[in-house]
Amino acid sequence: MNMRIIAGQFGGRSIEGSGTNRTHPMGERIRGSLFNIIGTEIQGATVLDAFAGSGALGFEALSRGAESATFIERDRVAQTIIAKNIMSLGVSGRARLVKAPVASWQATSDQLFDIIFADPPYHDAQLSTVMKLTKLLKPNGLMVLSYSGRGEVPTELGVVVVDNRSYGDAVLIFFRKKDA
Repeated sequence: MNMRIIAGQFGGRSIEGSGTNRTHPMGERIRGSLFNIIGTEIQGATVLDAFAGSGALGFEALSRGAESATFIERDRVAQTIIAKNIMSLGVSGRARLVKAPVASWQATSDQLFDIIFADPPYHDAQLSTVMKLTKLLKPNGLMVLSYSGRGEVPTELGVVVVDNRSYGDAVLIFFRKKDA
């Protein structure tokens, strides 16, 4: 299944989808809305695409001017597809693929990011792991969580919910890290 990059340097180009039912690619309409909401924040940003799947969020960010994107994915099929997409778009100097579960990677990472996309599998939202990712946000950084909307909105000290949007069975929650 191919996916289309919506706008920017690679706008209109197709990337390979994850090809596995273990991931749920974010629909183009929701992805378009997400990037319209964050707008100019993406320019020059360091981006983390956690639970990357096909990498569509990170590649969209790179297309729209992000400085770099780190893709975290544990599924081997999805890892292969992300690697192919990195090569086909020619972004190997700006993209890094980490082949690991998000929980074990984030426990050892000290890199900080301007924007974090957290789009865990709906059947295993791993919200405690997702909220630990907020420690990797730079001051005033933004994390966007996509999840099924079932259950409580997760919270973490030092991070505030600044927006919340529903799209059918998907909910986007925008967290902002308070200035240190």
